[in-house]
Amino acid sequence: MITYVTGPIAHKNPSFVVIEAGGLGYHINISLFTYTKIESATKAKLLTHFHVKEDQQTLFGFYDETERNLFRLLISVSGVGPSTALIVLSSMNPDEVRQAILGEDVASIRKVKGIGPKTAQRIILDLKDKLMKDSFAAPTMLSPQSNTERAEALSALVNLGFARPAVQRALNKVLAKETGAGTEKMIKLALRELSS
Repeated sequence: MITYVTGPIAHKNPSFVVIEAGGLGYHINISLFTYTKIESATKAKLLTHFHVKEDQQTLFGFYDETERNLFRLLISVSGVGPSTALIVLSSMNPDEVRQAILGEDVASIRKVKGIGPKTAQRIILDLKDKLMKDSFAAPTMLSPQSNTERAEALSALVNLGFARPAVQRALNKVLAKETGAGTEKMIKLALRELSS
């Protein structure tokens, strides 16, 4: 199993790169997201997924662990192959993919070339619970005061009609940037996150 490839970039374009490592040139298929991250680089370290079919062996590369995990989750869905998963990650960045799945946003997923309504619904159905477990695996450590204010902000935003998972993600982002934000400020900043 090849976990990552690191070395000078011999060739790159928006759909693949060739990285030299150990005297070999590895042809690695990438998403547009990864391409934008390494566009100006002359050397790169890409996390990889090695995909084997009867007639073909393909290496897929990712800028970070989040993107690779999403790719692996997507290809676990019936009807979604590696090429389609890469198109999803090229059409939306990893955060947008997660938000679309957690927010049950079928319309956003359907905008991806090659994904119909049934596949979009299957992606949401199969991956929502797995992503929710991931989202809260590493909770932000907060003081008791912050926890109370966070709970109040969460309750207020859910009462306004926002989905709880989307609100929790927005509040996590807000608290990562603004650790001492009070309830009112948390709500205002979370509303910005939710509407962006």
